[in-house]
Amino acid sequence: MAWKHLRLPEPTPIQYDIADYLQHGSQRQIISAFRGCGKSWITSAYVLWRLLLDPQLNILVVSGSKNRADDFSTFCLRLLHEMPILAHLYPKESQRQSKISFDVAPALASHQPSVKSLGITSQLTGSRADLIIADDVETSGNTQTQTMREKLSEGIKEFEAIIKPEGQSRIIFLGTPQSEFSIYNKLQERGYKVRFWSARYPTENQLKSYGTSLAPIIANTWTHERIGNPTDPIRFNDEDLLKREASYGRLSFNMQFMLDTTLNDLNKYPLKLSDLTVMSLNPDNAPEKIIWASSPELKQEGLPNVGLQGDAYYRPMQTQGEWLEYTGSVMSIDPAGKGKDETAYCVTKFLNGNIFILDAGGFSAGYTEHVLNKLTKIAKKNKVHKILIEENFGQGMFEALLQPYLNKEYKCTTELIRQTTNKHRRILDTLEPLISQHRIIVDANVIKNDYEGTNELYPPEQALKYQLFYQISRLQKGANTLAQDDRIDAMQIACQYWQKQLAKDQDQAYRDRKDDMLNAELDKYYGTETSNSWIKF
Repeated sequence: MAWKHLRLPEPTPIQYDIADYLQHGSQRQIISAFRGCGKSWITSAYVLWRLLLDPQLNILVVSGSKNRADDFSTFCLRLLHEMPILAHLYPKESQRQSKISFDVAPALASHQPSVKSLGITSQLTGSRADLIIADDVETSGNTQTQTMREKLSEGIKEFEAIIKPEGQSRIIFLGTPQSEFSIYNKLQERGYKVRFWSARYPTENQLKSYGTSLAPIIANTWTHERIGNPTDPIRFNDEDLLKREASYGRLSFNMQFMLDTTLNDLNKYPLKLSDLTVMSLNPDNAPEKIIWASSPELKQEGLPNVGLQGDAYYRPMQTQGEWLEYTGSVMSIDPAGKGKDETAYCVTKFLNGNIFILDAGGFSAGYTEHVLNKLTKIAKKNKVHKILIEENFGQGMFEALLQPYLNKEYKCTTELIRQTTNKHRRILDTLEPLISQHRIIVDANVIKNDYEGTNELYPPEQALKYQLFYQISRLQKGANTLAQDDRIDAMQIACQYWQKQLAKDQDQAYRDRKDDMLNAELDKYYGTETSNSWIKF
């Protein structure tokens, strides 16, 4: 009846199946259905149906944002006003009747409205409800870091204090996973029953990951021949899903349309943030020797961590020797190519076999005067000796544009770098051995600025993909595994430059310098030059 009133096509079998599970499912349930299947609209109709049967119910709608929750309650209020069968429920003048909260006409006086909408970060304490609808409480914006995911998890626990103890009380989650470690996975450990409606018929491996939670309408009609076919072809045919997969990328499509958050291959993401050493760096010098460790007490708690579950940043266990001047400093630039690409940069310095990252970031403005000015000032601030510029786009045009700014503000050598191999394979070949051997040291401010600065440049749903440390932690083996890769590409250019010098091991450099210092002291004492052969360690 609601669909006819809204002049929508006949509900599809998948939509009827979701509605049936809403009506007959458990008291703690998760409806995990692919994007665009209409689960929020179906649940709005369910809320009104419950109020039609029992006007004394109190229903709380919670979403990731307050606006999203208000849209749900506003939609319900409009249907009360417009549908003849619900007209008698429309609130009286003496009752609440806003988009934030409203009463139905037969409801008795109560502190709690018939329907109330809140954001997950709102003040939930004090609310009471017979039915809680958690509609997309997990978003790309509130699951970027491990700390955010933990905060969201704690907020959801409040539902148990809000829900009334009566036997018919229910908590219903609607949503699609937004990260590899979705909150919906944790809810299953708390006793919630989940049901999946995937956009395509799953593979055999995906079938195993769903277990008995795949909707019977899909599981009972599954055959090898149907793998990859649309489950709701009336609304989403194969061509439409292919376009969405190309737009979202394989990883995001797998999560938001196939609802599969499993990591089948432990080496799927070979670069770990925990293998980096994070400390406050000096722009002019660094310790002779830096010892990496991943003990719990060394974890950097105050930095935004966009890595996978269990990944973390660690400060060094120990630094040895004196602080010496860096032996070199370069800045790499990856000019914007086309579309949504960034002009990315990375400032690195070198000492005793270690690469130190002192600055990194990106600009969405391409080749503008603002970008060229900023890059020049960054080079000057960090006293770089050389600027490496990728020449694949524009055949050196970017170097020609940057040169006048350098001549005016900071005279510096430039060098064009031409890349010929597959980008992601090249990045992995360069960075994987360096990161796994803990040869990359990162300034803590680089991590903080990468997170905060990117969130200021882009909307929350896009910002994550542009962040350097997100790109590091999500780079996979194979081509085109990242939606955005400009910042990690700039980092690879800079690190590749130092590879020739990495043969100089930091331990050997440390020992050699101690030998030189001892020889110098002996020379002062004896007044003659002392050979290294005198000293045995």
